Amino acid sequence: MTQPARTSSYATVQGNIHRPGDTAYDTQRATLNPAFNATPAIIVEAINTADVQAAVTWARNNDLPIAIQSTGHGTHVPSDGGLLLKTSAIKSVLVDPDRRIARIGAGAVWADVLKAAAPFGLAPVSGSHASVGVAGFTMGGGLGAMSRKYGFGADNLLRADLVTADGEAVTATHDHNPDLFWALRGGGGNFGVVTSMEVRLHPVDEVYAGQALFPSEQAADILARFRAYAPIMPEELTCTIALTAEHVAVRATYLGDAHAARKALKPLGVADAFSEQPVPGTAPRHFELFNELPDIDTILKVAAESAAVEIRYWGGAMTRGEGPAGHRNVPFSIIVDGPDEAAERLWPHATGGSFLNFLHDPSAVETAYSAADYQLLREIKASYDPANVFHRNLNIKPA
Repeated sequence: MTQPARTSSYATVQGNIHRPGDTAYDTQRATLNPAFNATPAIIVEAINTADVQAAVTWARNNDLPIAIQSTGHGTHVPSDGGLLLKTSAIKSVLVDPDRRIARIGAGAVWADVLKAAAPFGLAPVSGSHASVGVAGFTMGGGLGAMSRKYGFGADNLLRADLVTADGEAVTATHDHNPDLFWALRGGGGNFGVVTSMEVRLHPVDEVYAGQALFPSEQAADILARFRAYAPIMPEELTCTIALTAEHVAVRATYLGDAHAARKALKPLGVADAFSEQPVPGTAPRHFELFNELPDIDTILKVAAESAAVEIRYWGGAMTRGEGPAGHRNVPFSIIVDGPDEAAERLWPHATGGSFLNFLHDPSAVETAYSAADYQLLREIKASYDPANVFHRNLNIKPA
């Protein structure tokens, strides 16, 4: 420990404990959100489930709010004045290639899992950045290049071990605590502190990814072709159209070889111009979901006032899951990296919904779910955390 525990209640914690003024305090309280300068009263670096139990119990006994952090990617509510529970040291990854399952510690990032699974020709449904934490990504729904083929990251969760608000270590699966298991597949960190999880892996022999660039004058034609083709494109293909001042980019990832990928891209008229390379992204300053794309002129006007606009079609296996993650049947999204005035042009056409992992506003959590799913999440929250101990997050209040 950085210094001896001052209360015997958490003297059993094996990980480091930091208070304001300690050498590692500033490093450990930092997040990847530059808007936050969090000032927790105490930081606990848990190294196992027992540490998590001790920290949760001590915080409750001392009326301290609890915030959970692994990598800091998904921090939207500061941990000021509370106990910041870090799980980043719990990062083991074990792959069972025969069962195609990875058992993953709460602090692991996708780079850890990808590295462990690759020698077996397997891969998880992961995000666009390998530095993203597995637990937060999965419990928040989790979207990536493999989602059209294999569903949300949450749909690939098979088991979760967690510590509930009363300090109890429990396991959730389809057959054990099934209500809790359902809630964890998209309900975020509202129901406990996950210490480990098992996720499904998928055979991936080859991936073809890259983009094709075209003059901005071709934007309308490309968008028209994309709108027509997207609902029938193969589930192995994930495709976005990005509009910037310099060009139109058709970005794609295909789960297969180059020949099959170019065949899948042919209806878009971009196969010959496609260049294999890492697929870039667009900063999600504004994110909206659409049942149908707005008219192309509106999209082009928004793009003209923004640094970038990215249009994406989801669908596929994402529509077939069972958990509360996302708005499964809403196929299109548009990201706007631009001013509010530009993004507002799209609002009359949008559903008003969002994906939890794309939310920035803690007051808008309800928009990430259907009305029925949100009510059921609140009821499950009331069963497992009636006092709303875990509220320093994108919070679902108990019913």
